[in-house]
Order: sequence, then C-alpha cells, then structure tokens
Amino acid sequence: MSINTNLSGSKPHYEILDGLRGVAAVAVLLFHIFEAYTLDPFEKFVNHGYLAVDFFFVLSGFVIGYAYDDRWKKMSFANFFKRRLIRLHPMVVMGMALGAVLFYFGASPAFPFIADIPVWKLSLYLAFGIFLIPTPPSADIRGWQEMYTLDAPCWSLFYEYIANILYGLFIRKFSTKLLSVLVFLAACATIHLAMTTGEVGGGWEFSGHHLRCGFTRLIYPFFAGLLLYRLGKLVKLKNAFFWCSALLAVVFFMPRLGGHEHLWMNGIYESMVIILVFPLIVYMGASGEVRGKYASKVCKFLGDISYPLYIVNYPVIYIWAGYLSNQNFDETMTLHDKFAQSYWVALLVFVSVIALSYACLKLYDEPVRKWLSGKILRVKKQ
Repeated sequence: MSINTNLSGSKPHYEILDGLRGVAAVAVLLFHIFEAYTLDPFEKFVNHGYLAVDFFFVLSGFVIGYAYDDRWKKMSFANFFKRRLIRLHPMVVMGMALGAVLFYFGASPAFPFIADIPVWKLSLYLAFGIFLIPTPPSADIRGWQEMYTLDAPCWSLFYEYIANILYGLFIRKFSTKLLSVLVFLAACATIHLAMTTGEVGGGWEFSGHHLRCGFTRLIYPFFAGLLLYRLGKLVKLKNAFFWCSALLAVVFFMPRLGGHEHLWMNGIYESMVIILVFPLIVYMGASGEVRGKYASKVCKFLGDISYPLYIVNYPVIYIWAGYLSNQNFDETMTLHDKFAQSYWVALLVFVSVIALSYACLKLYDEPVRKWLSGKILRVKKQ
C-alpha cells in the first residue's frame, strides 16, 4: 500500500486512489465539453462519462471506512460531520459563487430567459445553492431544470452528504453481514433501474424519477465501497495506476449499447460496471504501489485538483454551451464536423478549467480548509 499524509494531519491516504479520482474528474470534464455539442446518447463522445459520479461514490465509501471506521470510540457524530463539512463545503460555496458571477454571461439561445432574471432572485438561488437547498423544476431560472441551477454537479454533493449522515448515524454500526445485505439489495435496485430505463443517468433534478436515480446511484456504490474496505485483503499489484486508469478509460469511452430498440443492453453494461468493475478498480488501486517521484507527483496533482475540477467545471460549461448555441451549426453536421470547427475553443475550455481548478485549490480551498480546521477542529498547523 502506498500512502502519504493529507492536509489536515489526519490519516494517511492512498495515492493511487487520489490519482484515479483525478482521472475520473478529467473524464467528467471531457464528457461535459462534448455533451454541449449533442444530447443524443448515441452520438456523444466519452459516452459513459457520467458514470464517474458512481465511481466517486465507491471511492468515497472506501475512503470513509478507512478514515473513520476505527475512530468512533473517540469521535462524536458532530465532530465527524464537522470534518466532512470542512472537507467538502468550501468548494460548494466557491462553485455556487462562480456560477452566480458567470450566470448572465450565458445568455444565448441555449438559455433564452436568464437575462431577464432579477439580481434579487439570482441572490436567492445563490443562497439556496450555498446551503445545498434543492429547487424543483417549477422554480427553474436557467431552462435545464437542475436542482442547483448555478452549478449543476453539486447535485451529487447533496447525495454525498446524505450518505455521510447515514453512515455517521446508523450504518457505521452495521455488522459486515448486515452491510452485505444492504449492498446486495442496493445492487438489485441498481440493476432494476438500469434495465428499465436503459441507463442510470439521472439525479440532478429534484423530481420523482431523478430522486429515484440519485438514491439508487448513491446507496450501492457508497456502501459497496465501505464494504470493500471492511472485507478487503489487499495484495501487491504492479503498475496499478496504469491498469486502473486504462480500465476507467474503457468504461467511460464505451459507446452506447443496444440502440434505441434494446435499451436493456446498455442497462446491463452500466449496472455491471457499477456493481463489479468500479469496486474492482478501487481494490486494484488500493492494492497498488506508486514508485518514483514522477508517478507520485502525477497522482498527487490529479488527486488535488479532482474535487475543485468537478465543482468548478460546469459554470464554465454553461458559457461553452452558450457559445456553441450561437454558432448556428447546420442540422446535418455530425459531432465530428462541429468539433472540427470549434476544437480550438474546446481546447481552451479544457485548459482553462484545469487552470481554474488549480487556482481554486491553492488560493482558496486549501487555505480555507486549513483555517477552518484550526478554528473548528483545533488542528495545529504543521
């Protein structure tokens, strides 16, 4: 196992898993960049990039188990939740603030009425977003019916917090057998969702179907990750980061399966990826070793920017989507044709989001978390 020390002086962590989190975050960015060209699931590039969220949940469950399972004799739920807030919430605030700042710049045919939204209403939605209060489709102010209209990816943080609360209050006390039963039932729910709808994609809207998707996508991956930690007997594995990254790339770039007439085929693929492949990748990553300064630096960089990248990419993507909608592409043009005419802007978006993520990490997220840890947790600076 290869580990190093994290920012707050708490437990060491797995370097390869940090790097894999970054690989998945980059896949999310690429998925969003190309999704702006077309919403047709049979034309998308990085077609299954949205499954990165399910991978994040597996990682989170594994890491939560590793970081906190043996601390409960000396740690209260309040202290646990403070630690999670300090880790997660500063970037939520940044993502919402950035989304609010860029909101009006997205005015375009893609978002026809945002220019008419008064500042007081935008400020209200900013407050809702900062406190992760979801808004229903009927209250939409952008046109995409997202529960967090200023920074849509925060929907997964809504569920992440729910998983942390369930773990801290109840599920941490589950025996391995009882946890296994929960994970098995959640796996059945995952298969049922994927088979009946053709995909697990969903969760970002505050409506019945999306709430079902969100909770289904949360419960199995998160608690399967926790179970994996409790059961895992790690073995040494060479070149784990390379093989795990390659597996993730195959999963995310896999085209849509089955066509319009056989949606169940894609459902089988996605459910098997979530139930079998993602836990396997996490197990392989936790079993591997990082050798050499270069490999260690790559994993550290990817891990460091992964969360800021996930949070700040979408406010920029809104601008990108608006830009593409103003290009008036011919309806007969394929994604390849559209990309050929705008690849340099797409590259600029990609590089800009990476740079913005790193800036947010170094100038905001790390200093704020360190300050909050000192004030709230009394963690001394090292």
